Amino acid sequence: MGPVARESRNLRGGSIPGTAAHPAFTLTQRIAPPVPVIIAVPHAGRVYPAEFAENFRHSSQASLRLEDRFADLVAEAVARETGASLLVAHAPRAMIDLNRAPDDIDWDMVEGEAPVSRTRHAAGRRARSGLGLVPRRLPGLGELWKQGMTCEELAARIEQVHQPYHAALSRGLESLRDRWGAALLIDLHSMPPLGPKRGSDAAVDFVIGDRFGASASSSLSAAAFDHFTSIGRRAAHNRPYAGGYVLDRHASPSRGLHALQLEICRATYLDSELREPGPGLEAITNAVSGLIRRLSGELIGGWGLPQAAE
Repeated sequence: MGPVARESRNLRGGSIPGTAAHPAFTLTQRIAPPVPVIIAVPHAGRVYPAEFAENFRHSSQASLRLEDRFADLVAEAVARETGASLLVAHAPRAMIDLNRAPDDIDWDMVEGEAPVSRTRHAAGRRARSGLGLVPRRLPGLGELWKQGMTCEELAARIEQVHQPYHAALSRGLESLRDRWGAALLIDLHSMPPLGPKRGSDAAVDFVIGDRFGASASSSLSAAAFDHFTSIGRRAAHNRPYAGGYVLDRHASPSRGLHALQLEICRATYLDSELREPGPGLEAITNAVSGLIRRLSGELIGGWGLPQAAE
């Protein structure tokens, strides 16, 4: 592959409220993308503005549980290896959850009257559980905030982070579809261990979510499971994670826009305390890189794709 195919463009978009215009996300895409795949990482953001952090109860414990800890390191390595496009959020999930609808709000944590343009709908299921657009509480920790946010603060998070992130994702996905005829979004997340890793009933390393068949061709899901089986990795389908707002918003298989949510067990690539990158990071990178190549080939009809973005 020639040098032009190596050239990338980086789009830094949005801005994190409370910072000096720190970008809310970065989209990296090859000038000539070698695969019809974009990897999005909505929950690995680690930029906590000082005033925001001051209002955050149990900040070290809560951030560790809310973040998809260092999932962006996996995604960045996979994108380098395969040439996949990459969208990484820098705003933390504690500030705004990019895998939630913009109206899935617990209004009891918002002070003041909502503007006419933002009607106070009843809280959705996620918001009622404490994990709506802005997380409110976590089991074992309780309330996450010392005081509520204003309507203006909420609006800034939506307008400066949520809206531009999803606009960039939509453009990136559609540009790949226009180039290849079809495109695949891998919405990349990490999960706490689902159980012991040993024995005949060992917990899975991956969960593949396709909204119970609504967000992607069944052949793509089948190929994903075949890949993990071939490399000796256990994977589950849709349970306990089937995908959320990102897949609902961006997937449209009839229009050539497919999407899978991929959950990776944190114990496979982090250290024993699930805080820092661990010795398994390279193996997980290789496993996910192989998945991208397999799904790319499936998506475009088995054409000969490069084994790496050389």
